[in-house]
Amino acid sequence: MNAERFLWQSRQSMFYPWLALMCLGWLMVASASTGIAEFYTGNAAYFAVRHAVYLLLGVAVVYTISQIPLSWWSRVDVIFLLLAVAGLILVFVPGIGHEVNGSQRWLNLGIIKIQASELAKLAAVFYVSGYLVRRQDEVQQQWSGFLKPLGILAGMVFLLLLEPDFGAVVVLMGAVLIQLFLGGVKAGQFFLLLIATLIISVVVLTSESYRVERLMAYLDPWAPEHVYGTGYQLTQSLIAFGRGDWFGVGLGESVQKLFYLPEAHTDFVFAIWAEETGLIGGVAALTLLAVVIAQIWRVSWKAQLQGQLYGAYVAIGIASLLGLQVVINLGVNIGLLPTKGLTLPFFSYGGSSLLVCCVMVGIVMRIAHENDQANQSENAAAGGAA
Repeated sequence: MNAERFLWQSRQSMFYPWLALMCLGWLMVASASTGIAEFYTGNAAYFAVRHAVYLLLGVAVVYTISQIPLSWWSRVDVIFLLLAVAGLILVFVPGIGHEVNGSQRWLNLGIIKIQASELAKLAAVFYVSGYLVRRQDEVQQQWSGFLKPLGILAGMVFLLLLEPDFGAVVVLMGAVLIQLFLGGVKAGQFFLLLIATLIISVVVLTSESYRVERLMAYLDPWAPEHVYGTGYQLTQSLIAFGRGDWFGVGLGESVQKLFYLPEAHTDFVFAIWAEETGLIGGVAALTLLAVVIAQIWRVSWKAQLQGQLYGAYVAIGIASLLGLQVVINLGVNIGLLPTKGLTLPFFSYGGSSLLVCCVMVGIVMRIAHENDQANQSENAAAGGAA
């Protein structure tokens, strides 16, 4: 099969919604970033142009990654995990690590700054997928098979908490739990791990004063002691949603993006979109996200039916990563969850986040392609037998 036909035939049902997500994300960033771009650079289109460059790079990344066989990923998943752990350590090295808003989460590579946790989450998905395939019987029958990968991932969680990046920890552990559950872990082991994870999360949430303040602000953001402090972002986000009403105030007409709502083009880009396009525009954007994530689950299901367990587990992990990040970001935007610094996949401004999401899409397209190849082989074998 030639290169041009690959993306076309490797699941058009996912390719077009993904491309629509990319274009809609650019529109969101272009509109939400005009005020801050004009203030800091003198060019209202600064972030829009940069995001367009990342978008084009993302298309190239999807094409390139989609050419890599799954067998290659299965051979290097442990190496990928070690590199991800190294990245989590390097963020603390002066000159390499880069601090943003009090968190040491970024690797400064000169032309681009990469959030180490983005690579760590994907590496964890690959590692757990390979482990579930290699140690399937041990995972399903023995405690050792269940606990070994968790011991390794505990080190990653520790490094993420040091940054600190509690949101990435929640997404990573959530995706791993889903993978383990669908990989056949015994129900008793799974629920014990789930309870332990919840207990540890409560301890972590209450161990730092700033997290406790965020939690209190989340419970009552309009309280006088919170409304101009830790609850400020949430209250401004809720104002944006309220102003949007059914049909919005008009594209580009947001008031909240004019320095009322911090991080308007990154973590809270959806609030600005809802203000400008209303409930109708917000539902349309979420529907598009849901379609892409549902297509990834569909690819995973087909891989499982074809006996391609590694591809199935990888696709499950990717769908879980994206789905959990969407849920957390939207929960923060509308006040259902405490404020956390997590981007909205494909929509928020950020080169490393967008490119890693595109890597995930490219991987899923490769899984879909290999599903088709396996199906064609089965049909050919059945035809020959007949």
